Amino acid sequence: MRTSTSEQTRLRALVDAEARRAGFDAVAVTTPGAIPLAPARLAEFIADGFHGSMDWIAETVERRAEPSTLWPEVRSIIVLAMNYGPDHDPRALQASRDRGAISVYARNRDYHEVMKGRLKEIAGKIVAKAGGDVKVFVDTAPVMEKPLAEAAGLGWQGKHTNLVSRAHGSWLFLGTIFTTAELEPDRAEIDHCGTCRACLDACPTNAFPAPYRLDARRCISYLTIENKGPIPREFREKIGNRIYGCDDCLAACPWNKFAQAASEAKLSARDDLREPKLSELLTLDDAAFRAFFSGSPIKRIGRDRFIRNVLIAAGNSGDAALAGIVRGLLDDASPLVRGAAIWALSRLLSDREFGDLAASAVEAEDDATVREEWLSVQSDAAVH
Repeated sequence: MRTSTSEQTRLRALVDAEARRAGFDAVAVTTPGAIPLAPARLAEFIADGFHGSMDWIAETVERRAEPSTLWPEVRSIIVLAMNYGPDHDPRALQASRDRGAISVYARNRDYHEVMKGRLKEIAGKIVAKAGGDVKVFVDTAPVMEKPLAEAAGLGWQGKHTNLVSRAHGSWLFLGTIFTTAELEPDRAEIDHCGTCRACLDACPTNAFPAPYRLDARRCISYLTIENKGPIPREFREKIGNRIYGCDDCLAACPWNKFAQAASEAKLSARDDLREPKLSELLTLDDAAFRAFFSGSPIKRIGRDRFIRNVLIAAGNSGDAALAGIVRGLLDDASPLVRGAAIWALSRLLSDREFGDLAASAVEAEDDATVREEWLSVQSDAAVH
C-alpha cells in the first residue's frame, strides 16, 4: 500500500512510541530486498552440512533467504530488539563444577512468549493506523532476523554470527513485524569487529571454521539443545558443566562493556536457574522436569535430553558423591539417559569399580546404542 511521506512519518512515530511502551530496547525498519547476500551465505552453510540435524533450515531455504517469498505482500519489515543482558559474566559459573550452567537466555520465561504478545499489540496499532495487513515472527518461522536487523541498523553480525549492538553488546532478542505499509527504511549498520577475534578464541569446541562462519555440529548450544542423540565423545569433556546452551562467544565480546543488564523481571534470571545443583537436577523425572521448567524454553527439549546434558556435567564434575545418583540412572527407561550415565560413571568411579560394574551390566543391556557405550568406555579405559 502506498503512503505519503507525512503518513510514513506519523506511522513511524507510532511504531517507535509503541515499541518503547511495550518494553523493546531498539526498533528499526528495513525492506524485504535488503539482504541480497543472505541467500548465498545460507546456501553455503547448508551445502557444508553446518546445519547438522536441523533439517527444517534446508527445507525452508527459499522462504528463509528471501522475505518476499515467505510473504509476497510485504513492503516493510520492522525489526525490534529486547535486551536480555546478564548482571554478571555467565562464564564465572563454569568454575563451580557441582552446578549446572544454563545459557542466560533460558534462565527465565521463554522469550518467544514474552515478545510475541507485545509484537502483536504493536502490529494491531499499525493496522488501526494505516490499514493493510501484518504478520509477526519471533524465531519460529523461516525469517533471517539477524541479517534483517543488520540491514535495519540495529547492529551487525559479528564473527560469532550473532548480532552485536554498540549499545547492547551481544545480548539481544529479535522479533519482526512484516507489514504491507510502506515505511522509510533505516540505514544499515557497518561491521565494527575489526581485528578482534575474542569470540572465536572463546569457543571451547572450535565451532568457528572461519570468522563469520559457524559449524553448528560443533557448537555446544546445538549439541545440548538441537542434538537428539548422544553427545559425541570428542565434545563431552569440553562441555564442562554447560547443561543447556553456551554463552562463551557472546560473553567474550568486548562490546558488552556498553550493555546494561536486562531491566525487566521477565527477562532477569530465576533464582533457582542461576546456579542449579547437579545433584538436584539428576533426580528429576518427567513430571518433575515439566513442573520445574514450566514456561521455560528448556522444557521443549524434554526430560531425557536434559538429563543427558546434566549427566555429562556430572561426569566432568569430579564429584564422586554424585556416583550414587548417577548409578540409579543406569536403570532409566531412556537409552539416551542410560548411555550418558555410563560415561559419567566411568569418570566418577575408580577403574576397578567401573570395570566390575560393566562386567555385569553390559550383558543385561538390550539396547544396541547403550551396549556400544559400555564397550566404548571400557575400550577407552583400557587405552588410558
